[in-house]
Amino acid sequence: MPSIVGVIVVIICVFGGYLLERGNVSVLLQPVEWLIIFGAATGALLIATPMSVLKSLISNIIMVLTKPGGYTKNDYIELLLLLNEIFRKIKKEGLISIEQDIENPEGSRIFSNYPKILNNRLALNFIRDTFRSILTTNITHFELETLLDNEIEIIHHELSSPAHRLSTLADSMPGLGLVAAVLGIIITMGKIDQPPEVLGHSLSIALAGTFIGILTCYGFMAPMSQKMEIFCNEQKEYLNVIKTAIVYFIGGGAPQIAVEFARRSIPPHMRPSFEELENLMKRR
Repeated sequence: MPSIVGVIVVIICVFGGYLLERGNVSVLLQPVEWLIIFGAATGALLIATPMSVLKSLISNIIMVLTKPGGYTKNDYIELLLLLNEIFRKIKKEGLISIEQDIENPEGSRIFSNYPKILNNRLALNFIRDTFRSILTTNITHFELETLLDNEIEIIHHELSSPAHRLSTLADSMPGLGLVAAVLGIIITMGKIDQPPEVLGHSLSIALAGTFIGILTCYGFMAPMSQKMEIFCNEQKEYLNVIKTAIVYFIGGGAPQIAVEFARRSIPPHMRPSFEELENLMKRR
């Protein structure tokens, strides 16, 4: 389910409950308070975040709000079938036979059967670069495993950076809400000679800043950063499946054994059964 649904639920429940208690919505709709809080948050983000990470953060937020989830069981099945075809071709025709498939995947008969993987540039490049290393060097499967583990960690670190930035920003939102509230109280103190209803209205506006900061943190930003982290971990798991299959195959394993090792490394809720995968491979 896209996160935008959760955002709508939060808004309806929080503001709907406020309205049911006959709350005054105009007190919460304070443009200056929002300017102080979100302007300060934007400035802090620009200070702490490199431009490359900032662009990635924006694209990740859009993805989290619109995309229902990460990888599915069918995505993993397609990956296993692709790897099985590559391994069988190598076993039958030799390692050099896949060179053209790797260099031109769009024109490859094997890769063209799996459009989702062709559109997944991260996974596709990971597969291509791995086989390029195998084709052009005498790398052993032990060295290959170390190489791929290191690359996966680097990729995961880069992919998780936007989530960490958003999480840090979320933690700062209650504090920025307090900044707006304190400024509101300072303004209220300047009206100390005013009637109680004027002071009460001014104080309620000041407290609205604290409300906005806390709601933004716990209602929106923190959950979105957690969703981003889940997507990052799913990418890591997906790449680990690729690594497991290739390493075991290069280590001398038969194609079916290498694919089985990869299948077992898939998270259980996404993992196809042995019989299901075997039947699909027999049809290829």
